[in-house]
Amino acid sequence: MNMMTATPEVLPSQRQAHVDFASPDLPMMLPGRPKMRYDLPKAWRNFRELVKDKEDTSKVTPIFEALPWRGVYDAALSFLATERAQEIRRKEPSLVRILDDHEALRKLPEGSLAHVYCDFMEREGLSAQGLVDELDKNRPAHMYWDDQVTWYFNRMRDTHDLMHILSGFGRDALGEQCVLAFTYSQQPSPAHLFLGYAGALEMARRATVKVPVFRAVREGQKMGKACPRLVEMAITELLALPIEEVRRRLNIKAPSYYHQAHAIWRAAGIDPYDLMAPAQAA
Repeated sequence: MNMMTATPEVLPSQRQAHVDFASPDLPMMLPGRPKMRYDLPKAWRNFRELVKDKEDTSKVTPIFEALPWRGVYDAALSFLATERAQEIRRKEPSLVRILDDHEALRKLPEGSLAHVYCDFMEREGLSAQGLVDELDKNRPAHMYWDDQVTWYFNRMRDTHDLMHILSGFGRDALGEQCVLAFTYSQQPSPAHLFLGYAGALEMARRATVKVPVFRAVREGQKMGKACPRLVEMAITELLALPIEEVRRRLNIKAPSYYHQAHAIWRAAGIDPYDLMAPAQAA
């Protein structure tokens, strides 16, 4: 078994950043990985705390631990057994390095997914490494493994913002719920569905005007199901293509109910990007 050991100076993820995930000798899956089990009370406790402060990301990790994708090992191993997976692993050992190299991405054609991605991340003040660092704050040291399954898991994490961009769902409260539902169909952890619909329920409970919140989330779920699993796509190939061509290839159509909800809120003088502010001020 090859588990990471943390030191005060070096986080496990920082040490793992030096692992050669492209190596042909990297084990496919090391023994001793934990079994995926559900813990509904733990999920609910942490969700209630998250509702009080949606910026408290320390509550997100326990929810995913409590409601994992139980078939994730099988899915990862099935993909990793293919020649295509191994080719992608050789070419894309780290999506973080690829996605955070905006200088290289900007050399790809105008209108490409790469340019739209850079525009989005720069406008929002985000980085792929920033998401890694945020999630690692609450990840125990014994949960780092030097194997190919970790490479697969990393891609599930690193494609999150690409899902925002390709789906057309923004980073507002409803957009995040829709992306969670989209992600559930890609990576069926009940945590994605739980957070998506529980968040929608919270928005509906606070609503002062009637908007199609649940229809928007359900639409996101259907969009994710129609799309091939993004984690198993060659991301560098997609980045070079016009974004509309990528959407066509991945069967992603523009959302309808999400934009309807935004239009209704704005007509009522409500900013969709400040929707949860009243609860925070209470």
